[in-house]
Amino acid sequence: MSSHGESFPFHIFFFLIPPATLPVFLLLLLLLLLFMAALFSPRGIAWSLDRRCSFIPGAGGLASVLALSGFSAHRALADLSHSLSARHLMAFSIGLTRFIVSSHPETAKQILNSSDFADRPIKESARELLFHRAIGFAPYGDYWRSLRRISATRLFCPRPIASFGDFRLEIAEQMAEQVTVLMGKHGQVELKKIFHFGSLNNVLKCVFGKSFDFWKGEGMELERMVREGYELLGILNWSDHLPLLKWLDLQGVRKRSRVLVEEVNVFVRGIIEEHRMRRRICRVSGDFVDVLLDLEDEEKLSDSDMVAVLWEMIFRGTDTVSILLEWIMARMILHPEIQSKAQTEMDAYVGKSRFVCDADIPNLRYLQSIVKETLRMHPPGPLLSWARLAIHDVHVGDHFIPAGTTAMVNMWAITHDGAIWADPDEFKPERFMTDDVNIMGSDLRLAPFGSGRRLCPGKSMGLAAVHLWLARLLQSFEWVPSARGVDLSERLKMSLEMENPLVCCAVSRNS
Repeated sequence: MSSHGESFPFHIFFFLIPPATLPVFLLLLLLLLLFMAALFSPRGIAWSLDRRCSFIPGAGGLASVLALSGFSAHRALADLSHSLSARHLMAFSIGLTRFIVSSHPETAKQILNSSDFADRPIKESARELLFHRAIGFAPYGDYWRSLRRISATRLFCPRPIASFGDFRLEIAEQMAEQVTVLMGKHGQVELKKIFHFGSLNNVLKCVFGKSFDFWKGEGMELERMVREGYELLGILNWSDHLPLLKWLDLQGVRKRSRVLVEEVNVFVRGIIEEHRMRRRICRVSGDFVDVLLDLEDEEKLSDSDMVAVLWEMIFRGTDTVSILLEWIMARMILHPEIQSKAQTEMDAYVGKSRFVCDADIPNLRYLQSIVKETLRMHPPGPLLSWARLAIHDVHVGDHFIPAGTTAMVNMWAITHDGAIWADPDEFKPERFMTDDVNIMGSDLRLAPFGSGRRLCPGKSMGLAAVHLWLARLLQSFEWVPSARGVDLSERLKMSLEMENPLVCCAVSRNS
C-alpha cells in the first residue's frame, strides 16, 4: 500500500481479465451502469440525456419498471400520477425510451388529436409480425391513408356492417345453444371461450368470408396462432428499450414471432389464393379479401401487404368484443337489479314472441347504457393499448416533448377520476341515461376506442356485435352466480382481461 495515499491502480485490474473475455466484461459493465442509472435517475435515464426538456413531474426508473412490468400497469401508473399531482402529464423512462402519460381529458385530447403524434411506436414483435404494413402500426402517410380509406369505405361503414347482420344473429343463436348444452352437461357455463370463438368467427366471416370450427383442424390451428400473437404483443420486451439487448433476444420474442409469421403467411396466402381461384370462375366481391383483390392493382398492394392487413383485421377485431362481453356478464350477475331492468326494457320493446335483432338495438337505451358503463369501469384497452409516437419536437401544454417520445393515455385513470365522474367506483348505467356521452372519440372523458387519426376503425362493427349478443343472452336467460362466485380481479396483457374466467349459471326465461 502506498504511503502517499495513492488511489488503487484500477488499470491493473483489467490486465487480470483474459483478453478473450474483455469485450464481454466491458459490455456487462456498461449494461450494469446503465441499469443502475435507469433505476435511480429521476424520470429515468432517457429524460436525463436530453437537456432541452422542460421539467415534467415524473417517476424514477425503478418505480416505472415496477409499474409497467406488472399485470396492473394502468392502476400503478394512475397511483403514481396521483401521488405526484401529475394527472395532466407525467414522465418516466424504461431503458432508453422516453414516455409521457396523460391521465386527464385535456392533455389526452392534445395527444390523440394532434398530427404531432400521428405515428405509433413499433415494437419488435409488431414489426416481426408484419403489423408495420397494416393500419394499426403503418407510419402516417400515403400508404396508411390508403388503407384507412379502404377499410372505412368498404368494411366498417354502415352498409357492410348491416350486410353481416344475419351472421351476427346466427352466432347469437349458436351462443344460446352452447349455453343450454353446457348447463345441461355441467350445471354451469364458462363464457370466455364462447365469446372468444363467437367474436373470432364474426371477424373471420367479414374478412375471409368463411367460419371455422375451433375445436379441430384448421380452426384450432388458427385460434392457436391468434393466441400466440396476443401473447407476443402483450410482452414487455426489454429489447425494445435497451438497444444493446436486441441481438441477444433474451426473452425469445423475435424467435417466436418469426416462427408465428411463417405460419400466418402460409395460412393467409392460402386464403388469398382460394379467393383468386374462385374469382377466375365467378367474379364476386363479398368479403374483405375480395375488396383487397379488387384494389390490388389500383392501390399497388403486394401479397405481403394483404397478408399484413388481413392478419391485423383478425387479430384486432376479436379480443375487444369477447373481453368486453365477459366483463358485462360479470356485472349482470353482480347486479341482478340492473340485469332485470334491462330484461324488462327488452320485453317491453321486443316482446317474448320473437328474438331480438339489430333493428331493436336503438330502442334499448338502458342496454346501451350498460355497455357504456362497462367500458367506463373496465376499458379493454386501459392504456389505449397501442401508444402514440412524437414524430417531431412538440409541446403538450407548456411542456416540451422531444421527437421520439412515446405518449400514452391512461383511459382507466380518466374513467375512475372522482373529479370527472360522480361515484366513479360504482357501477351505475343510469348515469348515461341522463348524460348521453359519445364514446366514439369526441369526448375524452370516455374514449375506449381512442380518438383522432388512430381511432379504432372497427368500433361500430364491434359494438354492433356486443349489443346484439348481449341482448340475446339477456332475453333468453337469467344469469346467476355459480358456487365460485364472481371475481373481478384484472390481468392486463394486451387487453384488460378477467384474471379468472367467469363461470356462472344460466336459467332459461322461456321455461
